Amino acid sequence: MKVVRYDRYGAPKDVLTIADEATPAPGPNDVSIRVEAAPVHIADLKCITGVPNFRMFPLPAIPGFEGVGRIQRVGAAVKKFSEGDRVFLPLACGAWREEVVADATDLMAAPDGDAVQLSFLPINPPTSYLMLNDYGDLQPGDWLIQNAANSSCGVYLIKLAKMRGIKTVNVVRRESLAPHLVEEGADVVLVDGPDLADRVREATGGAAIRLGIDAVAGDATTRLGECLADGGTVLCYGMLSGEPCKLPPDMVFLRDIHLRGFYTVRQFTQHAPEVVSQMYTDLATLVADGTLRARIAGTFSLDEVHDACALAGKVGDDRDGKVVIVMT
Repeated sequence: MKVVRYDRYGAPKDVLTIADEATPAPGPNDVSIRVEAAPVHIADLKCITGVPNFRMFPLPAIPGFEGVGRIQRVGAAVKKFSEGDRVFLPLACGAWREEVVADATDLMAAPDGDAVQLSFLPINPPTSYLMLNDYGDLQPGDWLIQNAANSSCGVYLIKLAKMRGIKTVNVVRRESLAPHLVEEGADVVLVDGPDLADRVREATGGAAIRLGIDAVAGDATTRLGECLADGGTVLCYGMLSGEPCKLPPDMVFLRDIHLRGFYTVRQFTQHAPEVVSQMYTDLATLVADGTLRARIAGTFSLDEVHDACALAGKVGDDRDGKVVIVMT
């Protein structure tokens, strides 16, 4: 089978190699999964280049945090799955290879449907779901505000909020992104800027917004805080700016604005396994029927992994959507 590896940190074009390796046999409690599709995330690129806090896998390492595939072989003790069943890959399993051997115990079944769209389900849709579900105690008619709203998580959040009757203010960097987000169900789309809070108040009729979702950090955290009602929470799940979150002291002690951090895997531990399983079942249905969809900038084979990483590393108008490695 083909495998993508890196044995040192650096630019993907310099350190990623493609090798042919023997396909491992599954143990008694394992299954062998033929990978169908695996996304290329910014986190993958950070792991490959060796960004601090992303050196989480011992070298040599195989990239790939998530994906979807079909079971090829089943261990003798496995009763839960059969050959041909579709499943989601375990998180951080090293998905950029043709076949993955995994313990069958905690694997989750995947529905029929577009493998490319389903490959995102283990991380991005649950991130949006849990941020909406676990923070702010939002009710129908309430508002939330988010930046980087054109990201996959942002679009999923718009859709999930709309289904619950929650209204969204969506902050982007370019006016050209607004029509697409309106099509997805965004109530308000605004371009970020120093007067953001004034424009939010005007667009929402002065609504008391209690939750701001921050993927940018830096000064963007301050601007979200300015948009919130007293006692509101800025929930940070990313740092696209590369800077620390900035929340001025007066905003904290005079207005009681809270700053919380969100990490999807950690949030899973706050829920019983059966609750997490039901969440995935519900989200998988929405992805399979097309309700939740990510924009796709490009699909590549394993042999084209350098090109895939180059596109995934682009920002703005140079990459309109997600990048996926598709196995044939």
